[in-house]
Amino acid sequence: MNEIITMSTKEANRISVLEKLKTKHLKQGKAARILGISVRQVRRLLVRYRRGGAVALAHELRGVPSNHQADPEVLDAAITVIKDRYHDFSVTFAHEKLVALHGFPYSRETLRAAMITVGFWHPKRQSTPLIHEMRERRASEGELVQADGSPHAWFEDRGSTCTLLVYIDDATGKLLHLEFVASETTNAYFGATRRYLETHGKPLALYVDRHGVFRVNTTKALSARVEDSNGLTQFGRAMEELDIELLHANSPEAKGRVEKVNQTLQDRLVKELRLQGVSTMEKGNRFLPAYIVSFNRRFAVRARSPVNLHRNLVPTDDLAHILVQKHTRRLSKQLTLSYGNRIYQIVTDRPTYAMRHATVIVEEDPQQKMTIRYKGNELSYRSITKHPKSEIVDSKHVAVVVDRLVERVTLSPSPMHPWRQPQLYW
Repeated sequence: MNEIITMSTKEANRISVLEKLKTKHLKQGKAARILGISVRQVRRLLVRYRRGGAVALAHELRGVPSNHQADPEVLDAAITVIKDRYHDFSVTFAHEKLVALHGFPYSRETLRAAMITVGFWHPKRQSTPLIHEMRERRASEGELVQADGSPHAWFEDRGSTCTLLVYIDDATGKLLHLEFVASETTNAYFGATRRYLETHGKPLALYVDRHGVFRVNTTKALSARVEDSNGLTQFGRAMEELDIELLHANSPEAKGRVEKVNQTLQDRLVKELRLQGVSTMEKGNRFLPAYIVSFNRRFAVRARSPVNLHRNLVPTDDLAHILVQKHTRRLSKQLTLSYGNRIYQIVTDRPTYAMRHATVIVEEDPQQKMTIRYKGNELSYRSITKHPKSEIVDSKHVAVVVDRLVERVTLSPSPMHPWRQPQLYW
């Protein structure tokens, strides 16, 4: 019975050389030069060839299972856990969870091979990357901080869609502050920025996009009301008072650091919130500080310079009176003013003629508490009327507002509607 021998090309090529050595038609030194091995190795091969023939030249471990292969039972258990808890996780993220929570002993690539085998992971075809000019990281922490808002279904179907405000250091890639808010508004950024500044201090510069909160894009839009001669938005005015330079990116790629971390958070943070059972913004904001620590431990890098350029807040940095909206109004003869679709009446003991047509400052903090000041002094007031309110919606949040309005629409006519009354025909 003919036996089939599996050999490599290198092993098969040795047969003719060893046969000539066996019949003494070739010297050992020349055979060593032909095969590219030492004379001692030639002698060992010749001994094996004389004893067992061509079969003895095949590697003895060919076809034998490796002593270091992964235990199939461990891999099956890992695949079961992935199916139950981590079915939509990437290979890297699933491997981190298996190692940290389930004691998985093998490498990420071993897990990848197992997930590909059972169809849990499909290798992605690499697309041709777009080439952008690389911008080197800043040298020190606090030299440049990138900020952005990321609207997303952070709680999936367990809660409503909201926005995550992200502050990330350019030099180190550290997450400095995360906060869930209903949408990107001036008040939302004021509140988040205040908590960031109280924790870390003032950076030298803040890198943002061209959102209407940061930049006046058109002087005709009511949402981009210019409050002073410099043409600054409320947020821009506050950063100027705090001596923080506000830089505007011309494209998403220009602030790629925060755009990239948004993508990572939309993958990893969503799954972490699911595992923790978090379904509201309040619980999410309580969870975020611990998540920032673990994220920075995993992804942050060391800055080239050890100097932290965050500046401490000084007594003149009164955040409670700087991070508020400030609007200029002129009082009427009756000491009234209009603000936020309401008319307010100033209540004062001084002669009314002394304040006619006076210029006052209306301040609104992130909690929408309003204060009216005249020459730095706070005035008492009361609301007397309310106008119908119209809303100008940013393009990022049109879908959310439309959904909210659709929920208010009553599609069925009331019982007293004329359509429901009997019709008389003469």
